[in-house]
Amino acid sequence: MKPVQKISLKEYNTFNIDVNALYSFFCKSEKDLFEILKSDFVREKKIIILGGGSNLLFTGDVEDVLILMRNKGIEIVEKDKETVFVKASAGEIWDEFVDWCVNNSYGGIENLSLIPGTVGASPVQNIGAYGVEVKDVIEELEAVNIKTGEKKVFKNIECNFAYRSSIFKNELKKQYIIINVTFKLSKLSKLTLAYGNLQNEINKNNPSIRDVREAVIRIRESKLPNPKLLPNAGSFFKNPIISNQQFETLIQKFPELVSFPVGENKIKLAAGQLIDLCGFKGQKEKGVGVHEKQALVIVNYDNADGKTILKFSEKIQQSVFEKFNVKIEREINVYSAEF
Repeated sequence: MKPVQKISLKEYNTFNIDVNALYSFFCKSEKDLFEILKSDFVREKKIIILGGGSNLLFTGDVEDVLILMRNKGIEIVEKDKETVFVKASAGEIWDEFVDWCVNNSYGGIENLSLIPGTVGASPVQNIGAYGVEVKDVIEELEAVNIKTGEKKVFKNIECNFAYRSSIFKNELKKQYIIINVTFKLSKLSKLTLAYGNLQNEINKNNPSIRDVREAVIRIRESKLPNPKLLPNAGSFFKNPIISNQQFETLIQKFPELVSFPVGENKIKLAAGQLIDLCGFKGQKEKGVGVHEKQALVIVNYDNADGKTILKFSEKIQQSVFEKFNVKIEREINVYSAEF
């Protein structure tokens, strides 16, 4: 396979950053991927993987080899009266996969409806919403070692899942390309409704997984801007986790802080609230700003470049740290020549 040379990535990232990729491959199958990795052109070059482009901020042209995962396929691997194992290719659009599962009455990921991106990216970030994380339903995944071209199966426990993180975002970053993911889903009605106002939004007895999906979509659409209309990458920051001791000090000064206990002696704060309390909600400057309804979302209002968006996000981080002595980390990945 030969690369496509110098294409604009504006339509391939949800921030609509207009940068060029010098060499790109559109990978539509496992066979394509193996051919790409074995080619003389790719050997010894750095590789960047792009799925839906919904969790990535480009701050410059991509000089490394870009592989856009576009392989498709959904199959039932195994099932019994209660459980079904479904394998989905990495290039499948995540929300379309969720819809397929709901249409077939396979429960477990309905709370993750309308999250942008692809199936292959979901375990890297360990996407989560409304009390569910994708790690809760991943049985295993297959990935290819970039250097050796060998395929490896990673069981759930081997993925080192954590809050918005996995082994593929840390220890094995840039070392493997995920080609498919197998999910363990339920044929029974086991719903997660305790998070936020989900139960109130459904407002009915004996809701179905379809009811949950539709409620999540309504909530997300009411709070989050459509990236096709207002370019953004969803939640830009993670919710910070601090010690009980630090929280006790903070709560005395800011009694309105929203908090969630996580494990022993740890408290999770709402990053959106911290940003809001710093006065950024609805603020705009140099073509970029914080969404008026959700402070976690940074919006590219007027064709700002990646560097401008990054500097704006750093300004928010600094303000939150100065006010609360709390560091908020980016949830999205940043690409630059040094990335």
